[in-house]
Amino acid sequence: MTDVDFQTEKQVVRDYYNALDTAKEADLAAVMTRFCAPDLLWRGFHPFNEIHGPDAVAEQFWLPLRRSLTRMQRRLDIFFAGQNTIADTGGVWVSSSGHLMGLFDVPWLGIPHTRRMAFLRYCAFHRVDGGKITETAMYFDIPHLMMQAGWNPFPPQTAAHLVQPGPMTHDGLLYDPQAPEAGRETLRVIEAMISDLGQWQGGLPLEEELARTWHDDMIWWGPAGIGASYTIERYAKQHSAPFRAGFANRTKTRHLCRMAEGHYGGFFGWPNFTAEPTGGFMGMPATGKAGEFRVIDLYRRAGDKLAENWIYIDLLHFWKMQGVDVLARMRDEIHA
Repeated sequence: MTDVDFQTEKQVVRDYYNALDTAKEADLAAVMTRFCAPDLLWRGFHPFNEIHGPDAVAEQFWLPLRRSLTRMQRRLDIFFAGQNTIADTGGVWVSSSGHLMGLFDVPWLGIPHTRRMAFLRYCAFHRVDGGKITETAMYFDIPHLMMQAGWNPFPPQTAAHLVQPGPMTHDGLLYDPQAPEAGRETLRVIEAMISDLGQWQGGLPLEEELARTWHDDMIWWGPAGIGASYTIERYAKQHSAPFRAGFANRTKTRHLCRMAEGHYGGFFGWPNFTAEPTGGFMGMPATGKAGEFRVIDLYRRAGDKLAENWIYIDLLHFWKMQGVDVLARMRDEIHA
């Protein structure tokens, strides 16, 4: 029976991070094997996608990244755990988000190195069973790193580009047990927001719809290529309204994990939904092709509404499905 306060699962992930972040390159695979199940399923953004087994994750993801971002530090902003409320998958999951910071000394994925500080914005969900990590969804903002290196892969974005901070309240690291009723309230507000979001054509004006579950001074920390927005009015104008106008045939939301603890909660899907671009999204024309949206959302609740939202969207995967290989185009331009 899993501890009701999730402290056992949290400690597994904390120990895993400490061992992984301090390991020498030659020991990365051993650390992965120590903390992860042999049949680990690891989901990451394009071009990594699904990787099976701890050795493969170490070889394909961690080793090249560590060689590229030297002297890497994990700078955590949010850390919490919870019981997955999606019955089909279930389990206890531990989530964290922040940045992996290092000196960008070696090219990664063809992105040219700068020899300066660089931040890889990331969020991870880990399922812990019997003291081992059995599944991981680790989503990271590769276009954000590209832009730090001087390569902007997209047209001008509608909102702000910046290295994003953690919660305004500086209380996102939930290492200690939290009151169960606080997590239940956070989950209730998140699910009400999801219900509203799923309507799209629900009848209310967009800003009135958002005000049902969001504070007026909300902050939407969106991915590079879209950007961050502050206040309901600017979020509606800079992302939500253009996004809804730019798509048709949106499927229902499909999450693999949805959970909350204390004033924090979130979810992810693989993909969360599909939609067909009808023109305008990120300055691109209509394609007539349905695209997948692999997304992680994390939230901070304040009172009875949501105050902040950190979003990770696999834009490289989405645009590759539309026929635009962003990484390949960058490499071609570099070597032209």
